[in-house]
Amino acid sequence: MTNIAKGLEGVLFTESRLTFINGTEGILTHLGIPIQEWAEKSTFEELSLALLNGRLPSADELAAFDAELKANRTVSQQLLDVIAAMPKGVHPMQALRTAVSYLGLLDPQAEETTEEARRAISIRMIAQFPTVIAAIRRAQEGQEVVAPRTDLTHAGNFLYMLTGREPSAEQARLFDIALVLHADHGMNASTFTAIATSSTLSDMYSCITSAIGALKGPLHGGANEAVMDMLDEIGSPEGAADYITGKLDRKEKIMGVGHRVYKYFDPRSRVLRDYAEHVANKEGKSRYYQTLETIEKIVVDRMGSKGIYPNVDFYSGTVYSDLGIGKEDFTPIFALARISGWCASVIEYTRDNRLLRPDAVYTGETDRHYVGMEERGSELQAAEG
Repeated sequence: MTNIAKGLEGVLFTESRLTFINGTEGILTHLGIPIQEWAEKSTFEELSLALLNGRLPSADELAAFDAELKANRTVSQQLLDVIAAMPKGVHPMQALRTAVSYLGLLDPQAEETTEEARRAISIRMIAQFPTVIAAIRRAQEGQEVVAPRTDLTHAGNFLYMLTGREPSAEQARLFDIALVLHADHGMNASTFTAIATSSTLSDMYSCITSAIGALKGPLHGGANEAVMDMLDEIGSPEGAADYITGKLDRKEKIMGVGHRVYKYFDPRSRVLRDYAEHVANKEGKSRYYQTLETIEKIVVDRMGSKGIYPNVDFYSGTVYSDLGIGKEDFTPIFALARISGWCASVIEYTRDNRLLRPDAVYTGETDRHYVGMEERGSELQAAEG
């Protein structure tokens, strides 16, 4: 009997030096360095460059990369007009998908597929994703679009463009850490989709547009928004125990817990939990955090033995919420971070490219003949009967 790997689970199709995951022990590394160290000691800009280069950059390389990102933050008025003309209430990931595709129309280098061209396009997209996402949100709310600044960090500039207010150094750093934690995660669905598109030698904008489409799905990018919906439904920390216990008794899914890869704590969730606790204690916004604490304890006690623990989405929504980010923008922010991993993975794969062409086990009939339209009615009736 043919074995089918549902969801391609366990199927190896390429090699990569970028990200290593040991789900059993809760380990995630980029270039061999634990995610906890990246979050504590590095920045999104440095991790992005490290992923593109496949190594830690020098100080001069990082300074040059940072300057290049800042120089490419501005997008054309033509694109801003397209964003302004989008229907009100459109899904923000639909808007982002359209905007990125339009970016490709404006880029004279868009159709080039050399590694040099892919890298140059990647830097522009990393730089412009914050501008595009912030512009989409403000346009949807009828607010004036805020132009980027070059005196702020990548994370700080996004928060400024989104809210119109310069964030504190602590707020900018907290968001920077969140971006670091989401920058890459191996062969997830959206990264695989980007690679599958790139394997046809399609252009970089098509690769990333494909990835955005995959990330849009609620099984991939929308889980942290669902966590916030759950917290609002619970209402208060006092109601958490009965709510979660009831869910577990009915064998219903708890949002933000469990992971296809991790059978222990997602290491990214441990980092975000510490920052969520810090913000809750400092800002007095403890309701969400206390509710999550209660949920985590019950879930781990009852489901930990089955390898079900909180994942990165469990605490990320509360961190974003405390930064003044609405839950409708959680998935676009995921894309804002993951653009680095998408681009780096596409560049890495196409160095030794092979067109992806999996197969399927055929389960249909094999000995049929064409039936004319005049005879088809009786055959359809027989099939339905």
